[in-house]
Amino acid sequence: MNIPQPFQYQGSKRNLAPRIIDYFPNNMERLVEPFAGSGAISLACAGRGRGQKYLLNDFNQPLNELLGLIVNRPDEISDFYASIWRDKDTEHITQFYNIRDQFNETRNPRLLLYLLARCVKGAVRYNSDGQFNQSPDKRRLGTNPKRMRENISAVSMLLRGKTTFTSLDYREVFCDVTASDVVYMDPPYQGVCNTRDQRYSSGIEFDEFVGGLELLNRRQVRYLVSYDGRLGDKSYGDPLPECLDLVLVEIEAGRSSQATLLGQEAITIESLYLSRALADEVGATSAFLSNKPHSRQLKHPRVV
Repeated sequence: MNIPQPFQYQGSKRNLAPRIIDYFPNNMERLVEPFAGSGAISLACAGRGRGQKYLLNDFNQPLNELLGLIVNRPDEISDFYASIWRDKDTEHITQFYNIRDQFNETRNPRLLLYLLARCVKGAVRYNSDGQFNQSPDKRRLGTNPKRMRENISAVSMLLRGKTTFTSLDYREVFCDVTASDVVYMDPPYQGVCNTRDQRYSSGIEFDEFVGGLELLNRRQVRYLVSYDGRLGDKSYGDPLPECLDLVLVEIEAGRSSQATLLGQEAITIESLYLSRALADEVGATSAFLSNKPHSRQLKHPRVV
């Protein structure tokens, strides 16, 4: 099944979703995403009939409200997008900057859809004040309104009536999950040299996040975390600590777009951590999943 994408979103796990949800248990009553982003994992699960309910949380309130509009009021958000979308004329670049200014002033989630459709490579960027500051892609106009309506309608059909939307701090979400839930997390990367990840209007503190995972462990909550990784020989982000007793699965994600532009052969490796409660249930061991037809186990499995 071709899973619809509500909007292009750099860093989305859409392409890796089939590999990730292979590690989800069969008895999943509710999937919880504390860092939902575009909701790619929940969409992939819904498209494959996995899970009964979904909770999509993102501290970026306009982004989460946009997802709520797409799911619960698809015609309204589609009509609005069509009303501000511009075909190629002398004003379409000016239109982007006008919409960006309006969004930064009002935080209207309906405006955000246009910005996501038009910005460079779907790469969301926020400045230190939390304002959207990415530029328009001058080579493309963003998704055509007809196609956008089709995508939005398909997303709504998959998630409507099954999904709750919140914009809470992830620690509040942790307090409400239970052992019957499965929690998938794709938090802001630590980046290199401890720089702020500009894809997010706010970051998370490493030690606090680890403490939250320890709390989930004590409550036997099943969870998965996409956190650090490698690009060629270069690692980004500190690995999650051994004290959490996690099982590490490394997933080959292919060449990065930046490496391609530079003519390099560097391959991106994404890290997926499984809680011990989940790994034992699904029979998972540490592994390296290549892009080849058959995945191979590590000769010396890494359990962290």
